[in-house]
Amino acid sequence: MSSGTEWESLVGTAVVIAIAVLATVAVLVLLRLVAALVSRRLPWVRDFARRVRNATTATALVVAVWIAMAITAPAEQGWWPAVSRLFLISTILFGSWLFAAAISFGFERLIEREETVLVGPEARRRRTQLLVIHRLVLVSIAILALGTVLFTFPEMRAVGTSLLASAGIASIIAGLAAQSILGNLIAGVQVAFTDAIRVGDVVVVEGEWGRVGEINLSYVVVYIWDERRLVVPCSYFTSTPIETWTRRSDKILGTVYLDLDWRVPMDALRAEFTRIVEASPAWDGRSSSALVTDAQGGYVTVRLVMSAKDSDDQWTIRCEVREKMMSWLQQEYPDALPRTRVEFGPQSDSASASSTGSSAS
Repeated sequence: MSSGTEWESLVGTAVVIAIAVLATVAVLVLLRLVAALVSRRLPWVRDFARRVRNATTATALVVAVWIAMAITAPAEQGWWPAVSRLFLISTILFGSWLFAAAISFGFERLIEREETVLVGPEARRRRTQLLVIHRLVLVSIAILALGTVLFTFPEMRAVGTSLLASAGIASIIAGLAAQSILGNLIAGVQVAFTDAIRVGDVVVVEGEWGRVGEINLSYVVVYIWDERRLVVPCSYFTSTPIETWTRRSDKILGTVYLDLDWRVPMDALRAEFTRIVEASPAWDGRSSSALVTDAQGGYVTVRLVMSAKDSDDQWTIRCEVREKMMSWLQQEYPDALPRTRVEFGPQSDSASASSTGSSAS
């Protein structure tokens, strides 16, 4: 082939590629305009179009260039099969990206709808399950895409056949090597679908109080109250007892203990406690009580119990009651505050007589 012919074929290929790219861009712009028109009645269409825009553009351009080169001179070259395989791999990867973006948008819309319909523990349970299913679907898409890419190579097909022939040994080795990983994955699914914990639950893990912020396939992230993050393997929640404050309801009782002197006026203390609780916006009105629960070591223990609609209000009202009761006792009944007594006095007559007789003998 002469240099002039090569130049003409190169120019022809470039022109076809340019036409294909322009046509693809025109179609994408048209689709964007259609989405803008439809979104006037269906607002979610605009969000969907924005979510899949980049993946759609990349996939469409790769396919357009691939087709343009396949129908022109490069298809007759010896290097074309290798380049064509690269285009195929790119199409698989970008197509998987597009599919994953669409799936993610669907799950996010479903989670938002569930949160508007359901409240409380049921909403947290459904959100947790949907999040885990979402991650499982994304992982499955990634594995399928990678497997499809590998099987585009004939050499990999031969390797796959040989692996199938020795599946027994391979499965044993893989099982032993991935026991911990697979155990965490299975535990993650178990945690989500057995309703043990949910995103948003208040829990105490390893002595730390916090909320379940993320449930992934292999680990759970607990948001500690002081903005630290506790990362715990999923298998921990299936093998270790944990304390949860929101298992069936967000409502919870709060307790404040006061060690006071025996001279504390319980009637006045109970009346002041009732006044403080009833004036607090954090009290939900369900229950409150003030009782002496212990008396030993020179002190009496007064237990103040108050209810709240959730753990945040429970913490607030406990601190409020503790602080105001302390101030009230200091101002009105300082004698009721705890104190240590040490009594000094003369010896008794019997003790003195015993001591005198002992010395005379």
